[in-house]
Amino acid sequence: MGETASVWPGRNWPLGATWTEASTNFAVYAPNATAMWLCLFDDEGGESRHQLTQQSLGIWHGALPDIAPGTRYGYRADGPWDPAAGHRFNVNKLLLDPFGLATSGTIENAPALFGYRWDAPDEMDTSDSAPVTARSVVVDPSFDWEGDSPMKRRWRDTVIYELHVKGFTKLHDRVPEHLRGTYAGLATPAVVDYLRDLGVTAVELLPVHQFFTEPAVLERGMVNYWGYNTMSFFAPEASYCSSGDRGQQVTEFKEMVKALHRAGIEVILDVVYNHTAEAGPKGPTLSFRGLDDKGFYKRVPGNGFDDTYWDVTGCGNTVDTWDDLALRLILDSLRYWVTEMHVDGFRFDLMSALTRTGTDIDFHCALLIAIGQDPVLRHVKLIAEPWDVSMDGYLVGRMPPPWVEWNDQFRDTIRDFWRGHADGVRTVATRLAGSSDLYADDGRSAYNSVNFITAHDGFTLRDLVSYDHKHNEANGEDNRDGSDNNRSWNHGVEGETDDPEVVALRRRQAANLMLTLCLSNGVPMITAGDERGRTQGGNNNPYCQDNEISWIDWRPDDAWLDLYEITKTALRLRREHTALRQRHWFEGSPTIAGGPRDLSWLHASGREMTDADWADTSLRGIGTFLSGAPLREPGPCGEQLIDSSFVLWCNASAEPLEITLPENEWVQRGEVVVSTDDAIPAGTHVKAGEDLTLGARTMLVVRSLNGL
Repeated sequence: MGETASVWPGRNWPLGATWTEASTNFAVYAPNATAMWLCLFDDEGGESRHQLTQQSLGIWHGALPDIAPGTRYGYRADGPWDPAAGHRFNVNKLLLDPFGLATSGTIENAPALFGYRWDAPDEMDTSDSAPVTARSVVVDPSFDWEGDSPMKRRWRDTVIYELHVKGFTKLHDRVPEHLRGTYAGLATPAVVDYLRDLGVTAVELLPVHQFFTEPAVLERGMVNYWGYNTMSFFAPEASYCSSGDRGQQVTEFKEMVKALHRAGIEVILDVVYNHTAEAGPKGPTLSFRGLDDKGFYKRVPGNGFDDTYWDVTGCGNTVDTWDDLALRLILDSLRYWVTEMHVDGFRFDLMSALTRTGTDIDFHCALLIAIGQDPVLRHVKLIAEPWDVSMDGYLVGRMPPPWVEWNDQFRDTIRDFWRGHADGVRTVATRLAGSSDLYADDGRSAYNSVNFITAHDGFTLRDLVSYDHKHNEANGEDNRDGSDNNRSWNHGVEGETDDPEVVALRRRQAANLMLTLCLSNGVPMITAGDERGRTQGGNNNPYCQDNEISWIDWRPDDAWLDLYEITKTALRLRREHTALRQRHWFEGSPTIAGGPRDLSWLHASGREMTDADWADTSLRGIGTFLSGAPLREPGPCGEQLIDSSFVLWCNASAEPLEITLPENEWVQRGEVVVSTDDAIPAGTHVKAGEDLTLGARTMLVVRSLNGL
């Protein structure tokens, strides 16, 4: 079966395929395998097998001369077929290299893809999977970065924009057609200029590690569009490349990063290390299952191995970060994307699943300790989705430094407030000020809260104000999938309508939500297209919709351009005024003797809120005074920073709110800089003590014109 004569001994490091002009070294970890073959494929799909006879420290290795970049390859591992002991070796299955830098092709929903027989699951399937699975690709890593390096923008200056590489440009009329839906499309001037002009500082890309569609989804004639089904943690998703899948995706991804960096935009990857595309024990054999099934996936304690995968991801398996290979793979993968691909940070999907020692949450687990001490990783942006699908995995407010977190409590509180379901304004105020109840007790700052109103998972902003219920029928799951806890409001009509009053109210509510997000303390995250009024037709779980349901519609005739302008204005104000993006917690006390409080909460009457006001569950309006004279934040040399002061008013009531602007010695007059109340437009000048009528469900931002 092997051709050992052509294989040099090679070395057991680094793992993966390491190309040089002289030879390519191959190294793969499979400590319980009894034999290993490297399989090379020509352009016609012909396979040649080369046995790796060298093994050290559980790693099989060898080197071959005259291997060209772009060569496709895989492994076949022999060993015991004993699922009860955690061994699923099957030499008939072609396996992807876990450390492969690129992949070619995809998988098919065919019996040969599975290690067992469908009609007898305990028995090994002997059909060859090579015709129905993907290959790894040998890559030449050289690239001219022209001086580029990962960026280090401060968290307080960061505005995140969550987007899908394909969906963002697939319908973009200013992107060349052959580049739409690709890394190259995302790097075009039309896209980069749009992002920069809007005011975002970082794009958070939905998964771009090579992923595959679940066989059950393929069977419905659909695909996994979002990409939360990773198989190759070093390889960029090949389908997002405009120029091929023989290593070109690596170069094209680097070109995209370089173009975004030139515009001052960071690149953050949404990474899925908590599970793989091999699913549960009855899933396909693609890579890890055929190399080290016993070590890579967590098992239910005390139940042996057969059919006892421990699953807190909802995807059939959970990666065991206590395993040597799994931990090494995650850390090497992260470092690779920083050092070789120049990305600036990571958002970890279902992070709670990765923090476990055994089955218990452990903030001293190997992964967190290793990342925290790593000289590369501890300095990049690290964002946790601080939950998994278990009851004990909800960790919002509990992740240790330097991690920041998706704050779903901000999302839920602000949604409820603007739809009129809040229980007073006490919790609303806490969220606006940075969620100190979650992050102040352990020395963290307001920027540890990544605030969001929407994300890829759930309604878009437009659908949030247009639907009471999810409409996921197109997903083929009888509308059972997706959350029922949307905290949405259709404002009287379910779905799209031509009623001008309903449309106007929806657009105003969307603007209120966006303005609140952009001007709250913490790190704002905007979902791509929300600033334009993108709709998914009420689908709150379009993970399998690789079509117009998910793609952004760039036509101006259906865009909510007023919402775009408010978003752009709010982000400009945030960027220009440090008072609106402070790092330190507000103390409710003066920053200098005799000065104003750094933060005051205002009753509609113009006085400061009292204990009785905070306890009043009927309140639907609140004002905020932010002092800029001076800020608690020192300058780079320790100097006092002076900024404008601001007053923000929010009225979530269905009725107009009579307000009195606060009167004090520090602010005597001001200008409305952004407003969702047509009767008080931006540019309106106001003065201290003035009475105003704030319209129903509106928001007003006033900047001081004196006291600077």
